[in-house]
Amino acid sequence: MKEKDRTMKELTPKSEDFSKWYVEVVQKAELADYTPMKGMMVIRPHGYAVWENVRNALDRRIKAAGHVNAYFPLFIPESFLQKEAEHVQGFSPEVAWVTVGGKEELEERLAVRPTSEAIIGHMYAKWIKSWRDLPVLINQWANIVRWEKVTRPFLRTTEFLWQEGHTCHETAEECEAETLRILDLYRDVCEAELAVPVLTGRKSLSEKFAGASMTYAVEALMSDGKALQMATSHNLGQHFSKAFDIRFEDRNQTLQYVWQTSWGMTTRTIGALIMVHGDDSGLRFPPRVAPVQVVVVPISIGNWKETVLPAARAAAESLRAAGLRVDLDAREEATPGWKFSEHEMRGVPLRLEIGPRDVKAGQAVLVRRDTGAKETARLADLGARVPALLDEIQAGLMAQAKAFLEANIRDAADYAEFKAILETKRGFVRAAWCGGEACEARIKAETMATIRVIPTEEAASKTDRPCVSCGGAGQALAYFARAY
Repeated sequence: MKEKDRTMKELTPKSEDFSKWYVEVVQKAELADYTPMKGMMVIRPHGYAVWENVRNALDRRIKAAGHVNAYFPLFIPESFLQKEAEHVQGFSPEVAWVTVGGKEELEERLAVRPTSEAIIGHMYAKWIKSWRDLPVLINQWANIVRWEKVTRPFLRTTEFLWQEGHTCHETAEECEAETLRILDLYRDVCEAELAVPVLTGRKSLSEKFAGASMTYAVEALMSDGKALQMATSHNLGQHFSKAFDIRFEDRNQTLQYVWQTSWGMTTRTIGALIMVHGDDSGLRFPPRVAPVQVVVVPISIGNWKETVLPAARAAAESLRAAGLRVDLDAREEATPGWKFSEHEMRGVPLRLEIGPRDVKAGQAVLVRRDTGAKETARLADLGARVPALLDEIQAGLMAQAKAFLEANIRDAADYAEFKAILETKRGFVRAAWCGGEACEARIKAETMATIRVIPTEEAASKTDRPCVSCGGAGQALAYFARAY
């Protein structure tokens, strides 16, 4: 392999330039690539396989919670968006419009879906007539277009993929319970599948979704100390049901407006996986969402095709039969060392090496991507040892990320300490807030930090400290951070 080809896999160290490192990982690990259209990306097969695994894990949970999938149109009439004033005002700067169809100018502009509350509200008004029709628990997997000014692969793009759930309920209590149930569902996906520990809670009113009564969020901490919103769950109250006249006859034969929720998780989860777990060698995927969980690399020495390759192929086939996602890398044009570096770059959790001596000994060398630790295992025992080792890797990545999160939550007693933490250490700053929008706006303007979440549990949010900004009575303990 030529030296210039080897350098193609080298990365800028994270500590030297985090942003450059991130973009290099996305491209060199072949997760995504840029397109001629500004702000739009191609999700390459390796990246899309990650999304499929995240999607499948989330979809299982959504369906287990009683929801069903449907699909709604990509285009939304302008008049539909305008029915909920706060909603249209919140999205108007980001909406892409279709004005011509074929050779004819449209009578009414069509918005390219920035979110689907409007079109779904119109359809729910047709479908819901009685309390017997409730609850409506529908989710859709779709693409979204928002005309972003500043973009970065996976984190913020003009077009992205997501799921959006939209539910209708008889009562305010059922609606709030659904909103919080989904919030916990998202937390479980992040922690159990992505090995990303998170904070959950409500947003401030200034940070809530346009048209919602309350927004709840799942927030993670990236390894550069910035926060990333992983998912949101919105209690829409009756705002959209009144705008779209979604009414039902209740149990007392009285017409009532339904109570609604909406919630979503997007392909930015892939960005989180990169930034939380990645290192100077590339990706470190948690086994549960890794496109390839195990790569088997036969060591190409001597007549390896006759001696080593059959054993490597048998090992790969036995692991596939055990339900694992396995790749056998038998390329002749690449050296074992090159293959090792490439699969490390691509985040494969476990590498299984088999050479001539291993074949004679009836064993394989197992190399963990998360720690680099090596061990040997009998070929006959791989079916038991490899799944157990993958579980250890999953737990290990979660433990590392959780330790980092906990070490980077700091309390600030006053504004000077608050600003000092953000400038020198970053991470989450836990501080008292008076609940005033003026203080929140001041903090954002002067420090670029926003309230990421306010804990939903009263014990965790209650405070007797003064507001970190104005010194007035604190109404809640909030988690602040600079964010993507």
